[in-house]
Amino acid sequence: MSSKINGHVSPQPCPHLLDFRSRNGSKPFRALQDCIRVKPPGGRAAIRREPSEVPRCDTCEESSRPRLYACVACAAVLCHAPPLHSHASGHALSIPGHEIAVDVDRAELFCCACRDQVYDRDFDSAVVIAQTITITATTTATASTSGSTAMQCNITGSQPENLRKRRRVDYRPWAPDSREHVIIENHSIPLQDATNASLISSIELPWGLRGLNNLGNTCFMNSVLQALLHTPPLRNYFLSDRHNRYYCQQKYGAINGTKNSRLCLACDMDAMFSAVFSGDRTPYSPAKFLYSWWQHAANLASYEQQDAHEFFISMLDGIHEKVEKDKRKSQSPGSGDCCIAHRVFSGILRSDVMCMVCGFTSTTYDPCVDISLDLEPNQGGSGKSSSSKSHSSCNVEADCMGSNQKCGMSTLKGCLERFTRAEKLGSDQKFFCQKCQVRQESLKQMSIRKLPLVSCFHIKRFEHSSIRKMSRKVDRYLQFPFSLDMSPYLSSSILRSRFGNRIFPFDGNEQDVSNELSSEFELFAVVTHAGKLDAGHYVTYLRLSNQWYKCDDAWITRVNESIVRAAQGYMMFYVQKMLYYKASEKQAAS
Repeated sequence: MSSKINGHVSPQPCPHLLDFRSRNGSKPFRALQDCIRVKPPGGRAAIRREPSEVPRCDTCEESSRPRLYACVACAAVLCHAPPLHSHASGHALSIPGHEIAVDVDRAELFCCACRDQVYDRDFDSAVVIAQTITITATTTATASTSGSTAMQCNITGSQPENLRKRRRVDYRPWAPDSREHVIIENHSIPLQDATNASLISSIELPWGLRGLNNLGNTCFMNSVLQALLHTPPLRNYFLSDRHNRYYCQQKYGAINGTKNSRLCLACDMDAMFSAVFSGDRTPYSPAKFLYSWWQHAANLASYEQQDAHEFFISMLDGIHEKVEKDKRKSQSPGSGDCCIAHRVFSGILRSDVMCMVCGFTSTTYDPCVDISLDLEPNQGGSGKSSSSKSHSSCNVEADCMGSNQKCGMSTLKGCLERFTRAEKLGSDQKFFCQKCQVRQESLKQMSIRKLPLVSCFHIKRFEHSSIRKMSRKVDRYLQFPFSLDMSPYLSSSILRSRFGNRIFPFDGNEQDVSNELSSEFELFAVVTHAGKLDAGHYVTYLRLSNQWYKCDDAWITRVNESIVRAAQGYMMFYVQKMLYYKASEKQAAS
């Protein structure tokens, strides 16, 4: 029962529901609130008189029918299995005023006479309030029971219910056909020829893999640059001459030394891409880029160790700032059209703050170039494991894999679930509800409205306490997958999982900006940090041609997959699977 108005679905009122409301008001719906059961965390609501009740049809006594409905007027449970039969419809036709029922498994209203779903805001508000109460109680109880739950899971060896296997489609490697072979041969020049064959290492490293010299505590810069040099969309942009440094310098008079000359981080990136992919295997010194970055971020211009994540944000900001001045117009970074930095890394986060009294929701959208994640709370284990121990032996990974709780291990998926989990704001953070016209207790939930081409996840390993006036590093192990499905963390998925087919939480018509094809991501770079807060070292692991390489400043070595899994991840770079070319494992040769 719906119609489209201006392209949007607007439900039409059901005459039977209007008649039911005129005779009974909203009292029957509010009485159902005590029977609403919500499976935590944030699951769909169901109707049960008792939590362990197994509903059955009062007529045929079957519990396995496609749908079971409870009559709102008399609480009779009846089945609805079209086109065979419908005891619910028979009940509605035989007794006037008993047309409205509720789905016992979904807590959604249904008109048995019209045989269609109907919507009532008072009923939906009762369901959302019940969900809010359950989420709040679950969040409060999690902290106090995490230790005992972890011990119980460790003893029984059972896995949480929310760890469900997802069906995946096997990746098919691309191989050129005869027509494409002709195009490649006629329009390409071999990179490895007689002139540079002597520069190729005997190890046969992938093309473009070149060490970066440490210019004095610049491992933080080298580690991030290695990840960016092998970011597929960024690499394709610069290697296809989309930003030509000679044209840029001539345009702004840098070559002639005029007053308009100024430094450009994008030009320095273009020069670095040319040098790294030139075929020369000797380590490259990014001194020109370092000088340009110092001019942009004067507060960080020193030979002291800096934070890799802070450098990453500052560098993207420098590229964005230069392009904005060139275009002389302002564009939203969230649109992804302002510069190459935001075209590759920019996404949009959605923040929902819901009043816990009336259910009114305030929604805001914020652009982001990365997502900073807190490690999961330590569950029954000593999360203070030594950094040297986690890097000295691959056996640590096997031991930690055996029991998450034993080693205090966190997972990237767990951190994302914690990031998108609804949380109750404190009493000192009450927000002004536009519907209640007073400050109320609220529930806040984050989600991802738009996914970027490349997702960067920053793990908060450095904690700073203003009360104790001290800082420390969290050395807990983090397990991260090589393939990541981001669809569970999208705004559309979270809202649909929480509210089902209810329509009022979608006021504003939330669009699924990121479709299912772009929600599959592949890991291609991991920036790690070893050591203490004030004396550490950054190293990057790169995944090229499905093989991992360790980039430790000027040294490039080939490493095993288990070494990467055991590394202490600080920044993880994932690219959309459709943009990631995974080398065929000799399957396409035949």
